[in-house]
Amino acid sequence: MTATSRHLRTALALAAAGVPVLPLRQGKTPFGNCRTCKDSGCGDRPNMKAAGPCRCPASCHGWAAATADPHALTSPMWALAWRQAVAVAYHPGGAGVTVVDLDNAAAVEWARETLPVTRTVPTTRGEHWIYRGAMRSSNAVRPGVDIKSLMSYARWLGPGTGHMADLPPAVRALAVKEETTPAQREVVSSLSPGATWDRTVATGCRHTERYVRTGLERGLALVRARTESGAGSQAFGVAQFLAARHAQCPGPCGLDAIGEDIVTAAVSVGVPETYARRAVANGLKTALERAA
Repeated sequence: MTATSRHLRTALALAAAGVPVLPLRQGKTPFGNCRTCKDSGCGDRPNMKAAGPCRCPASCHGWAAATADPHALTSPMWALAWRQAVAVAYHPGGAGVTVVDLDNAAAVEWARETLPVTRTVPTTRGEHWIYRGAMRSSNAVRPGVDIKSLMSYARWLGPGTGHMADLPPAVRALAVKEETTPAQREVVSSLSPGATWDRTVATGCRHTERYVRTGLERGLALVRARTESGAGSQAFGVAQFLAARHAQCPGPCGLDAIGEDIVTAAVSVGVPETYARRAVANGLKTALERAA
């Protein structure tokens, strides 16, 4: 059996059980959007946070592409994605579950001491603890711990073992909405100026200065746009994404300076500095560990 047929067979089995699935490409990330959906030109899909009218039949919009429709999964529009897929992912919230992603041994130990026992799935570096019930997703809720449920995806690594428990208050409490609405015309924080990225701190980077600056500015804009909620999680995602771009560089690439810029952007929209620094540090660390 080829990898393509194995991944598709797994996806169809999950879909038959009502679990929305999608293929993952090299790097274990969703496939990019088609030309029409690129940069949200389609208006996005109805189930996304910024609800839109998109009904694209391709595997666009990351987690929002996840489906349990076997006709979509086996359609010509998805065929190329399955031929290039390296893994299968699923949308936990769409399946009515929440995944507590424990990324290292210390996080697993914390969960064993703190959270109710539930179904567990071994991962490369830690474990997925799966609970019955959906909630808001949030990254870096504590060191090495992400919550994947609504508006998120998780890699399918097997059914796991143990009885699935109901989603406990202790997990919901981890994703308590951080305060991200600053008082009008008031200074949120007086961060002392840190290093900012330029070529002098990135002598081993293989990318052009324009490439790095463009990516950084786009990422900072995403963080600053989260004026109501989610800026801390967005900072984690931006840090992880940008660090991954430098995984093959000989270094140094000035990632500390990039991290300072992201922290400053998060604090500017009301994220507590301690939370912002933790989220950015975890994002940078996660990307580099995955590339190792």
